[in-house]
This record gives sequence, structure tokens and C-alpha cells, in this order.
Amino acid sequence: MSNIVTITAGHSNTDSGAVNGSDRESDIAQDMRNIVAHYLRAKGINIRTDGEGKGNAPLSQAVKLIAGSKIAVEFHCNAGPKTAKGVEALAQPKDKVISQKLCQAVSSVMGNPLRGDKGWKPENSGQHSRLAYVSGGGIILELFFISNDAELGIWKQKKWLVGRAVAEVLAEYAK
Repeated sequence: MSNIVTITAGHSNTDSGAVNGSDRESDIAQDMRNIVAHYLRAKGINIRTDGEGKGNAPLSQAVKLIAGSKIAVEFHCNAGPKTAKGVEALAQPKDKVISQKLCQAVSSVMGNPLRGDKGWKPENSGQHSRLAYVSGGGIILELFFISNDAELGIWKQKKWLVGRAVAEVLAEYAK
């Protein structure tokens, strides 16, 4: 297995995902991917991404990037009632521990609660029975609820700290 870390942004340039006012899930996912990529490159970690800047490949292409990676993470935001909150990762059981560490990293910066089993949930626990990214061997990291104004505000203030915390977990795993 290689030591390549694949990081992708959920949704694509043609699918904004969830929206809260002018804030779009796809833009948040791209920001997170770019921030994490910045920190991982600074550490000399081999990375693969689905785009740069505001570029973002569709799911069918992002799934293909997983092959040959030690770990692959796609960033998303949850959406629900305005009071819903928390961080979670949807992943196969083999990725439970790293998923929990990623969720703890986000929670430690944002102060949002861990959902599921210390952040981890199997791919069939949400609104979908199977998720292509998870079925392909990747992790979907739901950073926070975009529909929760307080969590969205914390993200805007601390996104570089969140990105650094996630990059630290991924860099340690890639060794």
C-alpha cells in the first residue's frame, strides 16, 4: 500500500449540495480540501486531490482517485434542522478508528459533538443505503451542519485550525 493521501471535495462544480443563505456545501468542501492539502504538502506528504482552488471533480472521478491510496477522505457538510449539530464520518468498519480520530480533531477545534460511535457511522446509517465513495474504500467526513448557523459561524472563524487538525491526523496515518 502506498502512502498517498487522497482528499476530495464533496459535490462538484455542478452540484452545490446543501445551502445556508449564500454559503454552499461545495464551497466549504473545496475550502477544506485546499486547506488540508496546504498543510499536508508543507509536511511533505504525497497527496492526490480532485481539483485545485474552486475546481472540483464529479463523484465518478473522485471515486477513481481512491485506488492506490493509503487513505482517502471526502469533505461534506450535513444539513437538517437548525438545531442539529455535530461531526461524523461515514466509513467501512476497517476505517472506524481513523474516522473517529478525524472526527475528534474537528470536534476539538469547533466544539461540536461527536455523532454516532465517537464520530464513526457505517455507510448505511444515514439517508443512503450505499455510498459510492465509502464503497470505494474512502471516508466521508461530515464536518458540521451547514444548516446550523452557530456551527457555520464557528467554521468560518476556525476553518484553518480545523484543516490543520485534520491534516495532523492524516499525516500521522500516512507514515
